[in-house]
Amino acid sequence: MKTAGTGFKLSVTAVFIILLIAGGWPLRQHRHFPVEIVCGPGVTEIRNLSDYLPALKGTKADTPVFILSGKEPGGSVLVMGNTHANEPEGLLTVAIMIENAVVEKGTVFLIPSFNRSASLNTRPGEGYPLYFSIRTPWGQKRFRMGNRDASPLDQWPDPDVYIHYPEKQMLSYLDIRNTNRTWPGRKNGLPMEQVTFAAMELLRREQVDLAIDLHGAETMFPVTNCIVAPEKSMRIATLASLTVKSMEGFENHLESSPEKFRGLSHREIGDYSDTLPFLLESPIPFLDQPTGAKTEKLFLDGRDEFLLSLARKKKLFVPYDESGWSLDRRVGQHLSVSLEIIRQYSRKTPDRAIIIKNVPRYSDVVDNGTGSYFHNPASSEKGKVVKI
Repeated sequence: MKTAGTGFKLSVTAVFIILLIAGGWPLRQHRHFPVEIVCGPGVTEIRNLSDYLPALKGTKADTPVFILSGKEPGGSVLVMGNTHANEPEGLLTVAIMIENAVVEKGTVFLIPSFNRSASLNTRPGEGYPLYFSIRTPWGQKRFRMGNRDASPLDQWPDPDVYIHYPEKQMLSYLDIRNTNRTWPGRKNGLPMEQVTFAAMELLRREQVDLAIDLHGAETMFPVTNCIVAPEKSMRIATLASLTVKSMEGFENHLESSPEKFRGLSHREIGDYSDTLPFLLESPIPFLDQPTGAKTEKLFLDGRDEFLLSLARKKKLFVPYDESGWSLDRRVGQHLSVSLEIIRQYSRKTPDRAIIIKNVPRYSDVVDNGTGSYFHNPASSEKGKVVKI
């Protein structure tokens, strides 16, 4: 029997190595691509999540915490984006706050990339773009498109079954890398459990009054375009929902946090601290399964002919027409609802009021575009630019 010669084997090996490099190099570039955020006039301090749990220091799970303190004492709020990094509307919302907000009373904690490891991860098997860019007055600003779960490069192997701590509920094995399933976390747990534990330490040590976790969900999923809140937060959530509907003209219904589904921020934060939690969902057509190609354009404008057909058959849980559901609408909605939650809390507890200025609301972002609120890192002071 004739066997392949050495030359043929070397050729096959060379082709394999070339393909490996060609496929792996873009993923390496993505993992090391720096997203730059410019600290605005309201940023008074920058910490890291590892300041609340030193075990995170030096890992890809650590992430910056931007602090905006007012001249007057008051209450405090934590706003988190990119818990799921394939829902980057939250990242953009928090980044706009960092670059523009000025706090007059109280303290605002901002985490733009809560699951930073997930932001370094990708979904190439589903055809997701590695990046997306938004137009600004000074050019295109580029961001990484991440994944729902932390990268296996940072946490692996996954267990056969993930047993939530401390409630002992059995969850999907993948949820151990999902930072909206690992709350309230474990000090000595796996990295994503440590991330949520560190956030709980921040909430408890700083005596934070409100926590707002920014997300996005499919138009075919009933829990979208809404505020999710437990019983203790529901009154403020209701007032915020009614106000944005009457004053700003967009729907944002309420969903009650389920008591028996564990690991969620809007459940565990409230159960394991005095903080009032809220989770915001904006509709992201890009995440729906029955769409066309998962392109950057679809992510930005939210227009899809298949979803439009489903909308005519009343299969979607949000209003949907030829205009789609743009990134500007999604970011603007997150900003308005977050600001309204803070405003309603401040009205209810004036001694713990939080007063924030210079943050755009829904109509501002829709009219001017998300990119209008970002500053050019190239022309900013070096010490003001933070890479995440």
